[in-house]
Amino acid sequence: MSIDLVVPEEVELTTLLDELKKLSWAAADVLMAYARGQKPPYGFQKSLTVEEGGDGPVSAADMAVNELLISGLKNNFTYDKWDILSEETSKEKTFERTHLKNDWCWIIDPLDGTKDFLQGSQNYAVHIALAYRQKPKIGIVLIPEKNELWFGIIGSGAWCENRDGSKKYISFSERLAIPDLVLVSSKNHQQLKLLNLLSFFCFAKTIKIGSVGCKVASILRGEADVYISLSGRTSPKDWDMAAPHALIEAAGGIFSHADGTDLIYQKTNYSQSGCLIASHGKNHQKICQKAMEFFFLEEPEYKI
Repeated sequence: MSIDLVVPEEVELTTLLDELKKLSWAAADVLMAYARGQKPPYGFQKSLTVEEGGDGPVSAADMAVNELLISGLKNNFTYDKWDILSEETSKEKTFERTHLKNDWCWIIDPLDGTKDFLQGSQNYAVHIALAYRQKPKIGIVLIPEKNELWFGIIGSGAWCENRDGSKKYISFSERLAIPDLVLVSSKNHQQLKLLNLLSFFCFAKTIKIGSVGCKVASILRGEADVYISLSGRTSPKDWDMAAPHALIEAAGGIFSHADGTDLIYQKTNYSQSGCLIASHGKNHQKICQKAMEFFFLEEPEYKI
């Protein structure tokens, strides 16, 4: 895929990336201020409140970064024929799904890993993705506490920058055989069906991290090799997956359903249900086949 297909024709990619860097590091300043009990910049309130919603806790930090990113995307570009889908705005009563009609759409999670953030963990992230016709083309994952800003551009590649602009590139592990692979798994979502599936694989080691963006970053650093998500009472949403998806695929990895089909975004309920697998891509097909074997043998009624 040529690089000119990852942004609208009217938008210059370098200019877009420069603005996204500024917005991302501004979001890092806001989140780290909240995390340390300090007064956040840009006029946001100091108090960190927690509201329990249907999909988990929402904090003032979520809302502040949501406002920062959306206003930045709206105010810094003359191009306006792209929609904006955010975890926080999708919950508002005034939000109408029918408004998302453009080919281009920003998919944003202002704070992925809210529980980790509220628990004082460093494993929280900001997700920013640009999708075209329901497929992500650019993925950005900001991990403030690690001073990491990950960029993935489909067809062009992926890299990581720190705040001073120094870059480091992808370092997938060389582990191939399934018994040698390191799994990165959810810290807060450990339903029984998922545990049974993971036990079926007999991976060499498991690392537990809350944020999907942080999980994928651990694969890009070579610390882990595979991430598996399995829907239970709830399903992950577009904003959980879009940016990490674009990031790992831009790096040469794969993110798919267990049956190998692509993830599609901006569907009616924005859910990414079923069994989803992300990996460094070197043994992805065998991992998917192993997962499907589990469902055939152990859970024949389960719908992928």
